[in-house]
Order: sequence, then C-alpha cells, then structure tokens
Amino acid sequence: MTAAAPRKPRRQVVLLRPVPGDTVMHRLWAGSKLLIVAGIGVLLTFYPGWVPIGAVALLVVAGAMLARIPRGVLPSIPGWLWFLLLLGGVTATFAGGSPVVGIGSVEIGLGGLLNFLRITALSIVLLGLGAMVSWTTNVAEVAPAVAKLGRPLRSLRIPVDDWAVTLALALRAFPMLVDEFSVLYAARRLRPREVDGSRRSRLRQRASGLIDMLAAAVTVALRRADEMGDAITARGGAGQISAAPSGPKRRDWVAFAVVILVCGIALALELTILGTSGSRR
Repeated sequence: MTAAAPRKPRRQVVLLRPVPGDTVMHRLWAGSKLLIVAGIGVLLTFYPGWVPIGAVALLVVAGAMLARIPRGVLPSIPGWLWFLLLLGGVTATFAGGSPVVGIGSVEIGLGGLLNFLRITALSIVLLGLGAMVSWTTNVAEVAPAVAKLGRPLRSLRIPVDDWAVTLALALRAFPMLVDEFSVLYAARRLRPREVDGSRRSRLRQRASGLIDMLAAAVTVALRRADEMGDAITARGGAGQISAAPSGPKRRDWVAFAVVILVCGIALALELTILGTSGSRR
C-alpha cells in the first residue's frame, strides 16, 4: 500500500506587498494609479457592459505583462468557491430572460445566467485592477500621492495630510497584522486539546479559545502600534510620511492617454454598434 502523496499547499493572497521590480508600471506615480482606478471604477459603475469589462481586462493583462507579475502571486482558488459559482450560475438560470435557447420542446432563457457571468467578470476585473495597484506600488508612496491629490481640499480646512498619514499607516500595518494573526492561529492549533464528550463543555472550550485569540490579537496589535509609533518619532514625526515630493511625470501622462483611449473606444462601441446590436437581439 503506497503512502498518500503530500498535499500541495495553497498559495496565499499577496496584497499590499509590491512585487520586486523596476518596470514602467512600478515607476508610475501612485497618484496616477489611484486616479486611473477611480476613473475605471466610475466607468464600470455607469456602463457595466461586456465591452468595457473586456477593455479593462485587456488593460489589466497588459499592465501585468509590463510589470512582469509572476504567476506565483496569484492565490489558489479553493474548491468551495467553484461550487458556489456553479450554484450561483444554476440559480441565476432560473430567472430566465432573453436570449432563449430551445432544447427539444423546452425553452431556456439565458438572460439571468448572462447577467450572473457579467457580474462575476466585473468582480474579477475590479479585483485584478486593485491587485495590480497593490503589486506595483510601494506603500510609502501612497501618503504623498494622496496629500498631493487632496491639496485643493485644504482651502476647506480638511485635514488632508492627517488622512493621508492614516491611510498609509493602515496599509502598512495590515499585512503585518495578518502575519501576526496567522502565527497566533498556528500556535493555537498546536496546543493540545482536552477531550470531553459533553457538548456543553466543547462549546465552552471553543468560546474560551476565541476569547484567548482575541486577547492575544489585541495585545499584538498594541505592541506593533507602539513599535511603529517609536519608529515614526525617531524619523521626524508623522508629518514626514506625507511630505515626500511626488508628482506625475511624462510616463504618467502617456498612461493616462492610453487608458482614456482604450476606455473611450470601448464606451463608444458599447453605446453605438455593439450596444445597438445587443438590444436588437
């Protein structure tokens, strides 16, 4: 009897950590990436058609190729997610709608299924767009970019610099806390469990374990916050985080032009040729 093959570990989600590299995508200004993501989000909010979704997907794929993003950063998709997608597609098919496909004497409307697939594709494209920004942007560049973009709001006495520093610290602390919580969870699983046949005792043990995990997580977060505060004070205070000089350069304007051109062509096709033919069908 042969031993079972070792189970291949799943790749975790790599977010808020830039992929090492010095490509044109990495050298783009962080504010340009934020503006492009905001503009594409507005476009897909008002015109979530297949053509704009495909155009944005093309931009994401092209950006990933330019940034030389390796396949190893993509997370493994669990089996239960595929099952939920299949269940959602089958359920959406019951909604019917045009186009209608006839199978023998049975007519099946595929409108609900197509809407479900379109929403799924839209979600994947938006996730890929956010991941591209995360993989090609250093967290230290976000605060100066946000401070520069929000400069017009300073005349309204809005604390733009404080908001930028808060955002930068949150983005910097999130992956660090995720690692800490993973270590705590792994250490918790290594602890021996008391075997008790009473259901009430098992529930009490689970509640006690959850409370211990929450207490440990709060303690770790406070310790990390204290260390980060000391590091910020040693480097000149929180004002230095958003005071770094930043701004768009020539490559940023080229990126704006390419995105506007691709999205403009996709929107024109959606509103004229392809949109009209789709409504006729």
